[in-house]
Amino acid sequence: MSIFLEDFAEYIRDNNGRIFSVAEIIGDNLPEKIEISENNGSQNVYSVSKMYTVTAIGVLWDRGLLKTEDTVTAILGDECPKDYEPYWDNTTIDMLIRHRTGFPGGFDTDIEDASQYNPDYLKGIMLKEWVCPPDTERHYEDAHYYILSRIVNKVSGKTLFQFCWENVFLPLSFKEAAWSCCPKGHAIGATGLYIRVEDMIKLGAVYLNGGEYRGKRIISSNWVETVLEREYEFKYNGIKDSYNKGGLYGQELLVIPCENRVIAWQGCDRRPQTPDFIKYAAEYEYK
Repeated sequence: MSIFLEDFAEYIRDNNGRIFSVAEIIGDNLPEKIEISENNGSQNVYSVSKMYTVTAIGVLWDRGLLKTEDTVTAILGDECPKDYEPYWDNTTIDMLIRHRTGFPGGFDTDIEDASQYNPDYLKGIMLKEWVCPPDTERHYEDAHYYILSRIVNKVSGKTLFQFCWENVFLPLSFKEAAWSCCPKGHAIGATGLYIRVEDMIKLGAVYLNGGEYRGKRIISSNWVETVLEREYEFKYNGIKDSYNKGGLYGQELLVIPCENRVIAWQGCDRRPQTPDFIKYAAEYEYK
């Protein structure tokens, strides 16, 4: 068992951390996992799901099937509802990933009662009047990633979930996965991905290793560079050279390149203020 995992588990318990399990990958090794409290094997990783959608877009980008400058309506074509908000014509994949649209909000399947939405999620999103033009303000919205989910489907002919199984989950030897879907069967894209922590961490290793995991190429090094340069969900946190992507209620995927390691954890902590586990994990020094 990793010394870090043992120390981190003790730190979590001492600080009343509501984390279920933690995994670590050092270099090209297999993941190691420690279970801190009894839990279901697979958990909703909430907004960490967005990194899997970003990766699916990257696979299509690598194959030359789309560009980040492509616009939503040019790709979706006749799938767009009549009388959609005209700003969608000037909204690119890059803007969606960076949350640079004027979408007014009101699409959050984690918090809202999804049964109250228009059953055609694409229509419900695209008909809403925007509050500002595209690429003028940042509005963090799950709707952006549902649109990306639909883009993956349109370009590949497979749902985002199917596409990820074939191009991400199976190559990374995932044990199991499920993804919350809209009534038409499209993965939400922004959230709702249920996976094990020892599988969740593997995506961090892909980005740590220039697009590969244990000799398997998942995405190109060019896409990795694009993601990190543009901070496509992964963001630098100011501790060493580390970057991370978090999810609601304490999910975390943390990459520390200077130490050649990745850490991930899952839990459920609804408190407004919680211990700074990212700081502890990123600053940890092996003795």
